[in-house]
Amino acid sequence: MPSSTPTSPVPARLAALRQALIRHDLAAVLVPSSDPHLSEYLPERWQGRVHFSGFTGSMGTLVVTRDRAAVFADSRYWTQAEAELAGTTVELVKIPTGAATHHIDWLTATLSPGQTLAVDAAVLGLAAAQMLAGALQRRGIGLRTDLDLMSEAWPERPGLPGAPVREHLAPHAAVPRAERLAAVRAGMARHHASHHLVSTVDDIAWITSLRGSDVDYNPVFLAHLLIGPQRATLFVAAGKVDASLAARLAADGIDLADYAEAAPALAALPADAVLLVDPKRITLGLREAVPAGVAVVEAINPSTLAKSRKTPAEAAFIREAMEKDGAAMCRFYAWLEAALGREAISELTIDERLTAERAREDGFVSLSFPTIAGFNANGAMPHYRATPESFAEISTPDGLVAEGLLLIDSGAQYLGGTTDITRVWPIGAPSAAQKADFTRVLKGTMALSRARFPAGTLSPHLDTLARAPLWEAGLDFGHGTGHGVGYFLNVHEGPQSISRAMPDASMAMHPGMITSVEPGLYRDGRWGIRIENLVLNVSVGTPDEFGEYLAFETLTLCPIDSRCLELSLLRADERQWLNDYHAEVRRRLAPRLDGAALDWLLRRTEPV
Repeated sequence: MPSSTPTSPVPARLAALRQALIRHDLAAVLVPSSDPHLSEYLPERWQGRVHFSGFTGSMGTLVVTRDRAAVFADSRYWTQAEAELAGTTVELVKIPTGAATHHIDWLTATLSPGQTLAVDAAVLGLAAAQMLAGALQRRGIGLRTDLDLMSEAWPERPGLPGAPVREHLAPHAAVPRAERLAAVRAGMARHHASHHLVSTVDDIAWITSLRGSDVDYNPVFLAHLLIGPQRATLFVAAGKVDASLAARLAADGIDLADYAEAAPALAALPADAVLLVDPKRITLGLREAVPAGVAVVEAINPSTLAKSRKTPAEAAFIREAMEKDGAAMCRFYAWLEAALGREAISELTIDERLTAERAREDGFVSLSFPTIAGFNANGAMPHYRATPESFAEISTPDGLVAEGLLLIDSGAQYLGGTTDITRVWPIGAPSAAQKADFTRVLKGTMALSRARFPAGTLSPHLDTLARAPLWEAGLDFGHGTGHGVGYFLNVHEGPQSISRAMPDASMAMHPGMITSVEPGLYRDGRWGIRIENLVLNVSVGTPDEFGEYLAFETLTLCPIDSRCLELSLLRADERQWLNDYHAEVRRRLAPRLDGAALDWLLRRTEPV
């Protein structure tokens, strides 16, 4: 982790930001973890919260006043945040979930009537802006959204990324972009909309069958897309789309314009236009560019639901990607077990070796997120990442091997799919307490994986199925149970979320959706356990008077280490599920392996 010594650059950076507050007669500034596309993973230009606080977690909100600074983070990041914020003067405010709005309550309690808060409208979501403005107005606190204080106080701020845009080609891109545009326009018609603005980069990549590398781990590019009745305009930085690709886009009805022209294009909409926007997926800045006379309809982007429902052809490519990913993991784990006590192995080594094995697979593009390799206490931090400055040693070449539990959460981007898997492995003999924790987490994974439920069930309602085996023992975990996953797109994809989030109609479960199942259990300072598979919503049975039902097809293919099991806690049907799963893993992966990796697979898939 970054240094937490008094030499941290954060106090000086905060001082520069406070000077900007004084210049503009402001009491505070809100720095969300966001960009003009409301992305989860941000280009460096918009990592202001990291720059001004030192907290590097993937989610969190920073508030800076003239004499205080606070980061709001949920339980996944508490241990990490406490370490990274030490010596920075920035406070940690612990919140229950990443979607919590405690920073608004903090602001209304901290600021006085008549004072003013600043936040850049270009990175503030419309729905979030509506909530914030209402709360501040009730307290008589002013709000300015026309200032970009980041640029004022951050002179070396990075510019826009310049990586080229590329095409996602057949056979992996199984649906032509003209067909996708037509489907989106059909969704617009249901809202009687003549125009539709899309700013979320994964939606744009899906609609246009384009990919990029502007954001680490996510094959997307920065752009806005304005879809009109006959043609669409892609607003993207100059030079990112070559002439031949531009011609193919034009033939499919997509014209190019400069990235900065999105707001002016909105301002130029005809008075009789009806514009569809998603308030959860558009910034206040872009919404404010729309002329007052233009009718605006607020609803979920049609593409958000459409891209979550993978086609049968896409599902077939995803299954193939899972086989590649599973084979790479088997090769890695076979090496790991053989190398213990013979080679120097650390959390960093694990990241390097596992990435190298995945890179051997055809169609590999990149990792889908930074690998989390957490040994013992580090595994108790759900979003931990080893760094050259701070990592755990596991093995030395002269026979020394530390004992404990090794949690590895990793994934990759392949041309035919996105993977995300977590496994826990014993280094040495696991203790009785570790076995009990592991088994209860696995029972949660199995309970949710085996669920059948009516199509249209709101995904948060499924959360308790994974928690029930833990609740029985008075245990729980602080993060969500499952997130949607894209198709060679973002590893976190909506609209579905198996979590404690407040459910809404857009979270309904439909055939073709891919979601993670990942309950966990974390003993602070001791160990962490999470067992994660990706599952596909599939229809089961024939709809009758009770309607269509869905079940989960487990997509992820990798053994679950039976050495960590306390078999007395498993029912006969649970043992059968595990044995059936391991039989399928063996059947699918064995043809892709040989030698030590095949031997390892056969050993780790023996029935229990």
